[in-house]
Amino acid sequence: MTIPSSFDCVVVGGGPAGATAAEELARKGYSVLMLDKGGRIKPCGGAVPPRLIADFAIPDALIVARVKAARMVAPSQARVDMPIEGGYVGMVDRDVFDEWLRERAQAAGVVRQCGTFRTLERDPDGCAVITFEGKPDVPGAKPQGRQRVRARCVIGADGALSEVAKQALPNERPPPFVFAYHEIIQSPVKGGAADFNGERCDVYYQGPVSPDFYGWIFPHGDKTSVGTGSAHKGFSLRGSVKELRAASGLADCATLRCEGAPIPLKPRRKWDNGRDVVLAGDAAGVVAPASGEGIYYAMASARMSANAADRFLATGNPRALAQARSSFMRAHGRVFWVLGLLQYFWYHSDKRRERFVSMCRDPDVQRLTFEAYMNKELVRRRPLAHAKIFFKDVAHLLRLVPPT
Repeated sequence: MTIPSSFDCVVVGGGPAGATAAEELARKGYSVLMLDKGGRIKPCGGAVPPRLIADFAIPDALIVARVKAARMVAPSQARVDMPIEGGYVGMVDRDVFDEWLRERAQAAGVVRQCGTFRTLERDPDGCAVITFEGKPDVPGAKPQGRQRVRARCVIGADGALSEVAKQALPNERPPPFVFAYHEIIQSPVKGGAADFNGERCDVYYQGPVSPDFYGWIFPHGDKTSVGTGSAHKGFSLRGSVKELRAASGLADCATLRCEGAPIPLKPRRKWDNGRDVVLAGDAAGVVAPASGEGIYYAMASARMSANAADRFLATGNPRALAQARSSFMRAHGRVFWVLGLLQYFWYHSDKRRERFVSMCRDPDVQRLTFEAYMNKELVRRRPLAHAKIFFKDVAHLLRLVPPT
């Protein structure tokens, strides 16, 4: 397919962030090219909160499972079940979910191109030029070779190791990463695996599963995601998942695919180059610490980056691009700060993980946790409950009370 030589905006990346940003700008009347590698599925538990489903009009058909509870597993094998009162957490399959978002963007007027981003250059007039290696849409067709398009604005939504960020913001250090790996397996038949529940997410806070993060078993209807993550380069993620599957009775379930990728755990300090480039999603570092949740934050950041790009395109003022990060941090910065502290204090050792899981027995902890998760904001109601949790947290951290 022959594409135009210039666009109002080129979005690099076709995941939830890229597809959302591209769609938002196309619906505002801009010409948009979405450049997507194609064929890549990010390792992801696939959890989406009710707020995402509502804010981004996600149809029920994409929700492959509805989780009604979470089970926290401590180093001692103690288990704490946390029911989700009056709601559920939706689960999506990323291959289907991401493609649906791309198709929706295309239906909104986005020009979709399969290819790999190479360089961000400049024409003599200063306009941004994106070069990429085009890939054929049909298997077996001839490669399209290197192509170039001009863009008034560029949105980098090309993942944690964003090449757009490297070239547009060369002096900015990337955020810290957790390397995640999971295996998508065939879900066991009912009662066919030890303690498996298709309406429950199991989260393992155990040093052998992950020395600094956690492992998970997340149901997806007829499929299940079993994975773990760690920032320790010498830690065997594959070995950990193998052991987790064996310990949970899932070793004999058919493995459908395996995926791995780095996941950022802190928003970048700067998202724009002060000229014509702004980041979104993993490229901007918007994955929640402690939980590793990223789909909602990717799409929320993409909407904010698209709004900032809209203001920039309408006014020509590059300062408008900085509003993407400031808007995101105003809405979610406090949540990220709290989750960062949680990860720093409680994922440090198995002794602390044991106490953390023990705290999860508290009904106030359970209610406030899921209210915050489903609404994507800190719960401001019930200040006495917050105070109670704070003092319990301090007591556990100082070992003034035994784990239960």
